[in-house]
Amino acid sequence: MLMPKTVEADNRPLVLLTGASGGFGCEFARQLEERGYRLILHGRDKPRMLMTLHNLKAPKSHVCLYADLAVEREREAFIEKVKQYSGLYGLVNNAGFGVWGAFEQREIKPQMGVLLTDLVAPVDVAHALLPALRRNRGFIINVSSLAGESPLPYMSTYAAAKAGLTWWSEATRLELEGEVRVVTLAPGPSPTGFRDVSGMPEGPGSHFRSRARLIVEQCLRQLDHGGGFCVPSRRHKLLYYLQKITPRRLALRLMARYLRH
Repeated sequence: MLMPKTVEADNRPLVLLTGASGGFGCEFARQLEERGYRLILHGRDKPRMLMTLHNLKAPKSHVCLYADLAVEREREAFIEKVKQYSGLYGLVNNAGFGVWGAFEQREIKPQMGVLLTDLVAPVDVAHALLPALRRNRGFIINVSSLAGESPLPYMSTYAAAKAGLTWWSEATRLELEGEVRVVTLAPGPSPTGFRDVSGMPEGPGSHFRSRARLIVEQCLRQLDHGGGFCVPSRRHKLLYYLQKITPRRLALRLMARYLRH
């Protein structure tokens, strides 16, 4: 889908938001628009993407692009489309999903999809768009997770992908310091529909949930302060510190018991 002429004529800074069709994506779209950005909204599900678009105040100011970022040829074509638009100021790597279940018992294709969507795609997209982001002294937000702070039995590929995303994001944040602001967002549980998509059962972690609106607000506040590692809410900070002080052997046993059900 090509960007309308009215958007090309708009001189406001442009932000690419992946995974805009649900979860944190809807909230990022709303808050970024309120900050005066025009948006390239990415997703795979056209009806849900259009819901995100039409819930914005000025839907005609933005554009939707569709691609499965786990498929290399689609990702490459998507990147080339984005490069056609001038004024790219920000990138929000938000697209991602998880698969719950024992590694051996779940099909490998969706688990590889997790690694490709949650880790490979953000790295690939950021590398391709960095020249424009550096030129405009813009920003990158990488939506990782507290799941990347420790191994997770029964969600092993998701934790591995988010761990990789966090370490890559934090390393590039220092490399780009003074040129491109980078935020590594590491939230805990949130009512975004993630559990429904992944198949993850309800459990004690639900008590640590924080609203998407608060998480995105805290993320953008961290961006205003120049970037950094962002654990967004008091509940998530508590969960983060519990992860850090609990011996790994015990934490693994506890998480295996919790996630097995």
